[in-house]
Amino acid sequence: MGASFAGKVVVVSGGTGGLGKAVSLAFLEEGAKVAVTYRKETELAALKSAAEANAAALEGHVVDVTDEAATVEFVSGVFTRHGRLDAVVNAIGGYAGGIKLWELETKTLDAMLSLNLRSGYALARAVVPAMLKQGRGSIVNVAAKAAFDHGAGAAAYAASKAAAVAMMDSLAADLKGTGVRVNSILPSIIDTAANRQAMPDADFASWPKPADIAQVILFLCSDGAKTIHGAAIPVYGGN
Repeated sequence: MGASFAGKVVVVSGGTGGLGKAVSLAFLEEGAKVAVTYRKETELAALKSAAEANAAALEGHVVDVTDEAATVEFVSGVFTRHGRLDAVVNAIGGYAGGIKLWELETKTLDAMLSLNLRSGYALARAVVPAMLKQGRGSIVNVAAKAAFDHGAGAAAYAASKAAAVAMMDSLAADLKGTGVRVNSILPSIIDTAANRQAMPDADFASWPKPADIAQVILFLCSDGAKTIHGAAIPVYGGN
């Protein structure tokens, strides 16, 4: 992609996690200034270390992106400091599975809705006004294959991801013609350390790598994807 993001400002919520870290590094490599939200200091330190010379263009913020007020404050700060906000990627999410619906605890459903739906809701509400003012911007929300492939034992997870896709699709309709684009991506199992630990007997070689998915996200945020709006893009290969 060359230096297509040189001078641009990007927010990656959950930007130090398994997928988020790869997304943050990819944007930094392409010349962007990147603001990430994170929870663990060790993860931010690992991201800065991996960024090497690009670490100077990285800023980290401890923010609960399910908290609307905190998210507005965070986004407003980024926009004030840099005077622009070109792309926002929501990589926050959680998984709960292997539980039949009638055995599901309500607190698990609430957690899935908070992590997988409310995070995107709060972030979109915070960033859209700034993007409308500048007449441009790209939002990419990380949903999941489960939004459409509703497997057994994953009612809460599938419902939260399906709702997230529907919400972003509706937001895209709201923003038609404004210059602000909204898309979702649909990963399945990503080759992260957490997933390897959770499924030690799986065939890791068949899992898409975070860096490969990050390249799809970069494309969706680039000028080359200016005709893609309101899409839900599968990023799980043949799996």
